[in-house]
Order: sequence, then structure tokens, then C-alpha cells
Amino acid sequence: MRKMFLLKKLFVLLKKERRRRKDQSSLYDWKKVARPSQLPPKGDWRIWLILAGRGFGKTRTGAETLRKWVQEGLCRRLALLAETEVEARQVMIEGISGLLAVHPPSERPLYEPSKGQLIWPNGCIATCFSAEAYEHLRGPQFDGAWVDELAKFRDGEKVWDQLMFGLRIGRLPRVIVTTTPRPTVILKKLLKDPDVVVTKGSTFENAKNLAKPFLNYIRKHYEKSWLGRQEIYADLIETKEGTLWTPHLLERARRAYQSSPLQRLVIAIDPAVSHGAQSDETGIIVAGMTKNGFGVILDDLSLKGPPSLWIQKAIDAYHHYKADRIVAEVNMGGDLVEQLLRSYDPSVSYKAVRATRGKALRAEPIAALYERDKVWHAKHLSKLEEQLCSYIPGESSKSPDRLDALVWALTDLMLTPFSAYKVWVG
Repeated sequence: MRKMFLLKKLFVLLKKERRRRKDQSSLYDWKKVARPSQLPPKGDWRIWLILAGRGFGKTRTGAETLRKWVQEGLCRRLALLAETEVEARQVMIEGISGLLAVHPPSERPLYEPSKGQLIWPNGCIATCFSAEAYEHLRGPQFDGAWVDELAKFRDGEKVWDQLMFGLRIGRLPRVIVTTTPRPTVILKKLLKDPDVVVTKGSTFENAKNLAKPFLNYIRKHYEKSWLGRQEIYADLIETKEGTLWTPHLLERARRAYQSSPLQRLVIAIDPAVSHGAQSDETGIIVAGMTKNGFGVILDDLSLKGPPSLWIQKAIDAYHHYKADRIVAEVNMGGDLVEQLLRSYDPSVSYKAVRATRGKALRAEPIAALYERDKVWHAKHLSKLEEQLCSYIPGESSKSPDRLDALVWALTDLMLTPFSAYKVWVG
């Protein structure tokens, strides 16, 4: 009886092991799990450009494509090119969908982090390169390359040129580019190049592998915005002629942000003069200035509602952020803001500002601060950034409430002498 029991137990264990190996084998069978848009195009193409939203599976596609090239002997010398060496290592090689992860243990290449190299059992070598040091591409030669997030490269054209000069060995040197689009010069050139095969894809195509809370959040907050079109649906958002702000400029402001002690902090209000279905929002922006003179946009609390609602929102922000003062435009609202503050919280420090110049003239010096990298955004503020990028001086008819509040905040912090306006303290 005991022998029979042990044999049955052994049989069950063997069955489980076979199932485990089968599951593991299917996990590494890219053709079975990949979507059609993730498989290489047919034919003797030279450049495959994948424009896709966040979470589409671009990294897995790039890694699996290189794995296929190595297995089939199509490439012997590969270049891995990212914006920085850290990104090349952490995303393209060591990432959850990177080159090490997509290979079963028996096929996994030897990774030498100190050299930034991968060496496969068949002798194929892949070397990491950084767009920041693109001159290092001079000299080496390749028969294949993977470029990740090309649209992020500061000198995209120069980097691309150096890579193209290095792709000069083998029967058909190829490159796969995986990126979320931005309206950069090099990306526009590639999209017009007849030798480039383009694949587009959205974040939602890979929904079964993404967290539902993430999908719900981006659908609710970003799907209908210009940023959503770019980051979710991979649309190339062209900059409108005449705009003072561009998506690239605001992305740069977010990337430059550093958590630094603030010397001053204000809550700026651009009050709506009416309350109704067709009324404008009241712009409420939280902004500060560091000791080194950088402006920081911390939050956008703008809303549509009666004066009692937006004044309480501003007062709550004043105390929450320990602001130095509330700044508000009084051209349209007159003494309304001051009267409300005296009524709701007399302890608040308040400064009234009055527009003596047109909206465009007020906004241009602030946009110039962004151009000089003097303004940071502490987080993504989709509605504010969309309004900034869509405003064209002299053409836009809708009142840019959030933009106005931002302009007042940064004007007070960075362009106005401390004693220029009368400050009321209750």
C-alpha cells in the first residue's frame, strides 16, 4: 500500500513538473503570446519604427526582435541605444521585459555590466550606447541595432546619423526603433522615409497585461487630452504655429524638477466673474520659487463653481502649503476676492494685481522663463498644460483661466519687486 501511495505521489509530481515546463516553454514562445503588431514585418526592410503608447509592450517587442535575430544568425554585432547608459541597462537589458528576461535560462546571454555588453552562446555581442555620448558610435560597426525612446533624444538627428554610419556590415543591417512619439525633427523625417516600416499601437491594446486601476485612471484623466493622444494613442502632436508653450517645453520642465526648499510660495487666483453652465473656470495655481531662483508649479486647483467654493479652495491651499500670500487679479472681479477673504479668513495675506497690459504681453515673459529652463513642474498637470499649449496670442477666443493664474503667480514670484503692489494682511 505504501509503495502504491509513493508511486501515485511521484506520478502527480511528475505531472506537475511537465505542466510547469510546458507553461514555462509557452512563456518564452513569443509567436504564441505576441500580438500581430508586435511581430516583425515581412520582407527585407531596413528600419522598423514602432510608435506606441505607454504600456503597449514596446520593450518586449524590441527585446524579442533582437532575440530572433540572434537565434536565426541574422546579426553578430548589435548596438543597444538609449537616452542614457542607465536606461539602456535598466530597461533594455535588466528590465522586466528586457533582453535577459525574454531568454530562457539555457539561451540567456552572458551579461557584463562593467563593459555594457551581452554575449550570446553563439558568439553574438550586443553593446550599450548612450545618446548623451553619441560620439562613441564612431568606430564600431554593426549589423543590427535597437533604439529605445528615440523621441526623447536631445540631439536625435546627430545620434541617428552616427548610428546609420555604423550599420555597415552583414547582408542586411537592420534597426528597430521603439518609442512614444513627440514632434521631433528626426521622427518626422523617419515617418516620411519610404524605407521605414511604421507600426502604431495604443496602450489599450495590451490591456490584459496592465493593472486595471492604471487603465481606469489614464482613461479618466488623460484619454481626451493632447497628452493622452500622444502617450496613449501614439499620435504625433504637432505644435501649433504661434503658441508660446509646446508639449516638449513642458515635458522638459517636468523632467528638470528637483525637490528644493522654497524661498516663497503663493496661491494665484484668476476669478470667474459669473457662475453658470457657460461660465469660465476660476484659475487657482500653487507656485513657489527656490532659493536659486527657479519657479516651481506645484499644483493646479482650478475649478468651476460659485465664489464661496473657489475662495474656500484657495484658503485651504494657502494653509495647506503654508503660502506667503494669495495673489488675485482684480480687473474683472473688482474687490470681490478681498471681500471674500475678509469674510472667510481675515488672517490670510493678500495682494491684488491689476492688468495694465494685454494677456499676450503678460504671458510672453513667463514663456521666456520656460525657454530658459527657469520654471519647473512638480508633476503632470494635464488641463493646465493643455491650455498652455493651445493658447495662441491674438487668436484664442476662450479665456485661459489656468494660464492667467499661472502668469500672475510667476510674475509675482520672479518678475515683480517685492514692494511693487500693496499687500493686505488681515
